[in-house]
This record gives sequence, structure tokens and C-alpha cells, in this order.
Amino acid sequence: MFIPPMLLQTAPRPFSHADYVFEPKIDGHRLILSRISGDQARLFTRHNNDCTNQYPELNDVALDDVILDGEVAATDGTGAIDFEAVMERFSLRKTDRIQRAAESRPVNFVVFDILRLNGADLTALPLYRRKEILASLDIGNPCISVIPSIPTEGERLFGEIAARQMEGIVAKRAESVYVSARSDAWLKIINWTYVDVVITGYRKAEFGWLASVPVVNGKLRAAGVIELGVTPQHRAAFNSVRDRLKTHEDRDFVYLEPRLKARVKIRNWTRAGLLRSPAFVEFVL
Repeated sequence: MFIPPMLLQTAPRPFSHADYVFEPKIDGHRLILSRISGDQARLFTRHNNDCTNQYPELNDVALDDVILDGEVAATDGTGAIDFEAVMERFSLRKTDRIQRAAESRPVNFVVFDILRLNGADLTALPLYRRKEILASLDIGNPCISVIPSIPTEGERLFGEIAARQMEGIVAKRAESVYVSARSDAWLKIINWTYVDVVITGYRKAEFGWLASVPVVNGKLRAAGVIELGVTPQHRAAFNSVRDRLKTHEDRDFVYLEPRLKARVKIRNWTRAGLLRSPAFVEFVL
């Protein structure tokens, strides 16, 4: 049984408020765990794709007739959350490779909500009550844990999360019921990293600016493509100068003299040294 998940809106900055509870934001992918009437637990992505076979270490739970909502994540060798590691795990297809990965480096399912228990639909209960129920349960699997949360003090939690270089926090109204849609009762506040880049080209087909970053000896290294955060006004400004900066082109890209600089915000850097989800902030003059 699958229940479409409640999705987050974005808040521009951290805040504190007595009507909210605050949680760390886990950098993984959304997961709905469903075990109905003694059947095997089934795992679903937010888009209702069955991924039960991807994570055999999460299949055993001590609860029956239950639906849990959370995030599946993986860690690196230091214990830090590693988004690329869980994506690599999600992409495995051969059963023997999945089993070896589950045994050598199991993922973690971090639960933040409970939607059903013992045949009862809990989605109409307020969030604080659902969390009380969740905290009282023994899930019975060492790879599954319940996320910690604190009332009121979002700014303090965000400061701690930023100091640990984690992704951000989530703010949820304590009285919110669970709706299978995007809602401003649940807000994400991202711990952005800001980076200055050089725009060295653009795509010919769908929109995208090529971003490069300086390396030794004044050279530049390609670091990704900026697709997000660019307003029509920014596009117009870019288009007014791009032809004067053109150096050459190939089938997919037009390349420019490295004279346009921009500031972007990113979730973090990838292992390959690329900007993860760069969003344009402003031109740097």
C-alpha cells in the first residue's frame, strides 16, 4: 500500500517559532515503507516506484500493518552522510551486488512520520501526536531509526547543522495533518554553499550556462551547468553580450571568453569536483 508523500516548500532563511518542530534534513531520497497484514515490507520512492529489492537490509521490521515515511541515506567512511553513495546503491541492479552492498555498507532509513498503524489511518492526527506514537514503537531493525526533532528553536538547530556542514533543516507545524501534496506547513531551509564561477559557454538546445572554476596557474576547470535560479532579466543581460564573447562552438555548446563571472549557490561539491545543483544568484562585476 502506497500513500503519496507530503512534500516541502522552501523557506529563504532559518527561523524560530513556538508552533513548529525542527528536524535535521537528511541528504538521501524519500522512502515510504509499507507492511500490511503480515506481508513482506515494501519500499517505495516518492513517485511510487517499488524499490524493495534495492534495500534488503530494510525489509525486516517488527511492526505489522504500518506505513512509515522517511529518508534513506548512506554514509561515507567517516560516518558523514553521502548523497552519491545512496544514489550509487539505488542504481545497482544485480541481486548479488545488491546483497554484498547491503552486508558491507548497509543504508539507513531515517523515519520522520508514521501514516498507518494496526489498520488505523493516522494522517488526520496532528504531527505532534504522530511523532508521539512513532517514538513509542520498537521498529526492530538496526538500520531504521527515528529522526530527532526539537520544538521552537529552529535558528539554533540550523547553526548546529551548518557547523557540521550538513544539508539543512526542516520546519514542520506541530499541528499539521498529513496531506499527499506540497504544503507550506512543511518547510525546508537549505544550508547553501556560495561559489563564484566563470560562465564559459552555453547549451544550444535546452537552457544551461557552462560554469567553470579557477585552478592552479589561472586555468579554469569545467564544474557543471547552471540551469536554476536564472530570471528572464538575467537571461536578457547574458544574451546582450554573449555574441561578442563567442570563441568557438561544437554540436552541443557555444563557448565564450572567460569574462562573465557569477555567484551560484550549491548543496555541496560532488566527489568528481562538480557543483551539485548550482542555482544562479547574481552576476559578479
